Amino acid sequence: MTSRRSFLKAASTGSLLATLAPRAARTADLRLNEIEARIARRDFRALIKEDLPTPSLILDSEIFDQNLRRMAEHSKATGLKLRPHVKIHKSVDVARRQLGLGAIGLTTATIAESELMSSSGLKGVFWTRQPAGRNNITRAVALSKRDPTFLLVVDDPIIAELVEQAAAAAGARCTVVVDVFAGLTRHGMQSGRPALELAQKVDASKHLRLHGLMGYSGGASHTRGWEERRKKSCDDLAGLLETVELCRKSGLPVNIVSGGSTGTYNIDTENGLTELQCGSYIFMDTGYRKVGGKSNAAVYDDFGAALTVMTTVVSKRHPNQCTIDAGNKALLRPTDEAKGMPWITVENQGAEYGILKWKDGDRDLKLGERVELYPTNLDMSVNVYARIYVARGEQIVDVWPIMGRSGAPQR
Repeated sequence: MTSRRSFLKAASTGSLLATLAPRAARTADLRLNEIEARIARRDFRALIKEDLPTPSLILDSEIFDQNLRRMAEHSKATGLKLRPHVKIHKSVDVARRQLGLGAIGLTTATIAESELMSSSGLKGVFWTRQPAGRNNITRAVALSKRDPTFLLVVDDPIIAELVEQAAAAAGARCTVVVDVFAGLTRHGMQSGRPALELAQKVDASKHLRLHGLMGYSGGASHTRGWEERRKKSCDDLAGLLETVELCRKSGLPVNIVSGGSTGTYNIDTENGLTELQCGSYIFMDTGYRKVGGKSNAAVYDDFGAALTVMTTVVSKRHPNQCTIDAGNKALLRPTDEAKGMPWITVENQGAEYGILKWKDGDRDLKLGERVELYPTNLDMSVNVYARIYVARGEQIVDVWPIMGRSGAPQR
């Protein structure tokens, strides 16, 4: 039976909670608004990882800088130019750092990426998917007119003719690279005579300027084992090199032979390429680290894992496991790995939930503890976040926006 005293005590507690709850909410709102205001004015003093919402993308600035320098040094030592792919980061801030270390331009996957980079004053943007459809062709021609350093590819004479017509109507001239099949069936004109004839068509067009050839051996990039990867890359690029020779013998300009990837960066020096389109080297993911390197067959460690998804432990109701606030929406994968915690395995649990498990009974994680996960696929993970938090240890030292992903015009 409830006494008058216990009733009054419960009522008093309820009244106190009712008073404190709005106050706590206001404090949280003020704190969040303060953090956002400081980010807006680029004041990162005393801002640490613990202050951030989760899940969030965290970039280790030291490892990132090491990765940038290593690829830049490789480019200088070998003479193989670097035109890194921006689909990995979709960030002008990252692109500027790559160009600052000697990259000759940037590789893009979409016209929107191309427009973003070019409109930010970055030169040598190379769009490697041909502009099929009125929207893409119109935008590619307009960008060519605004930025003479912009390059685009074609792998079909139909598209070459449509771009020529659009360029003529706009009073523009487009710099074009012929995309040659190199093992990846999603694109590329057949090597040899068909690719030569396409190059001749481009070269003969009044409003198109032939700049060279490209061939992307996408299947080689994640082939396990360095020697196996080397063979795959060489086999895939053989037709491209044959086409290069045919074009040169025909008197066509071949200013660039573009291709390559992070997985083949130290192989493509022997494959006749003049420039690399690699991108993942700046961040690295678990997918790449499993393919093995030239000097380490077990782990591809030429470049360090710099990017993580930071999560929070939100529930602990069962032994040897906990729940985190990163799930399917955060692109959580069972092949993700916990930073500094090799004893943890990752499982999907739902849209906003993930599960971390371990077998060692002496191991444990605490409620509210932050756990950073190495993502399986960089392109996919970066695409669901709006910004990258740059960290030096626990300190946040910068915040870089990621290109909008809200629809086709911005993607």
